[in-house]
Amino acid sequence: MRTIERWLAQYRADGLTGLVRRTREDRGGRRLPGEAVELIEGLFLKMPRPSAASVFRRVLTFYKERQWPSPSYSTVYAVISRLDPGMITLAHEGPASFRDKFELVHRHRASRPNAVWQAGHTQLDLLIRDASGKPVRPWLTTVIDDHSRALAGYSVFVDAPSAFQTSLALGQAIWRKADPLWAVYGIPDVLYVDYGSDFTSKHLEQVAVDLHFELVYSTIARPQGRGKIERLFGTLNTELLPELPGYLMHGKPATEPTLSLAELDRALGTFLVGTYNARTHREIRLPPQTAWSGDSWLPRTPNSLEDLDLLLISVAKARTIHRDGIHFQGIRYMDPTLAAYVKEAVTIRYDPRDVAEIRVFHRNRFLCRGQSRALWSGNYVERHSGRALESSSCTSRANQGTRYTGCRVPRTAHYRSDDACP
Repeated sequence: MRTIERWLAQYRADGLTGLVRRTREDRGGRRLPGEAVELIEGLFLKMPRPSAASVFRRVLTFYKERQWPSPSYSTVYAVISRLDPGMITLAHEGPASFRDKFELVHRHRASRPNAVWQAGHTQLDLLIRDASGKPVRPWLTTVIDDHSRALAGYSVFVDAPSAFQTSLALGQAIWRKADPLWAVYGIPDVLYVDYGSDFTSKHLEQVAVDLHFELVYSTIARPQGRGKIERLFGTLNTELLPELPGYLMHGKPATEPTLSLAELDRALGTFLVGTYNARTHREIRLPPQTAWSGDSWLPRTPNSLEDLDLLLISVAKARTIHRDGIHFQGIRYMDPTLAAYVKEAVTIRYDPRDVAEIRVFHRNRFLCRGQSRALWSGNYVERHSGRALESSSCTSRANQGTRYTGCRVPRTAHYRSDDACP
């Protein structure tokens, strides 16, 4: 009866609102001294990470020493559960893990096509057959446009990433493609790359200077900045590679590897150009190719394919002209024009795959082509034919029409890094 009388009095005083159940002012608060709360939090954030049960046992000891009423396990657990997840990660896993999980990532998109390109490598989860029939895991280098997400160029190969493979992918990205469906080309304003040894090579730095674009490196051990290109690699790994023979699942091939490098190249080209570039991208809500083309603008381009080949594939080195020509890698290069420039400093450019000829520049102006009689005679080729560049490195992509490869008759060993050259 007392309850009914109280309800009636509340209704007469405040109407229906008087019947609403009142919330306790201390609801949700902890019925623990501040000292005890700090103890629980401090114990749980220690390394190695303790269990809630072990924290509870230590708290009971603390309470007994002070002759306080012992808290329940649920009370201690409630304090632990209210801890900030970021604080727990920082305490138990360290700052690197905290940064990767909780640091704010700004999803920046370049304001226009060719403002920023991203380049990167990945080793594919796939086995193919090399020229000798041996199963190998290939590598893929891709170049994408940040604004449109469009693929601008790529290179697939079986050796470790090198400045040479990067140059092939970048050369294809910059030059016009014969395939009208793949109309992504030009010189970017910025090329964003990781800290791989090939990307940090002096050769690529010189290419950036010659082609007038800025080379920007991502922070070491920070994958967030390369998110767009990493998502492209993820797309390949979930959509294309599982459909190919030799796909690796948990490190083992699900099916027998049968593809050659050329066949993989064609499969990648068909998917990247015909599917990825042509379908609507979830984030930008346009096909990458359409987003890149925009209002039919014209990008910056090199004067000619030969100029691009000279900058990307050839390596620049400083040399001095001697009375008997230019000495480089134990080889002597001659040309009648050099006679007037004895003891002058020059810059030479050469193709690491074909050192029979060098191009000589004096004060940034082309001077002549220096040639080695020994190499042109064929003796050098015969001595080094066993180490010649495999034809697979210059794979033609029939499904894409004529494209940039920079391929010549191979004469020398694999080009690993220009920094190794004297």
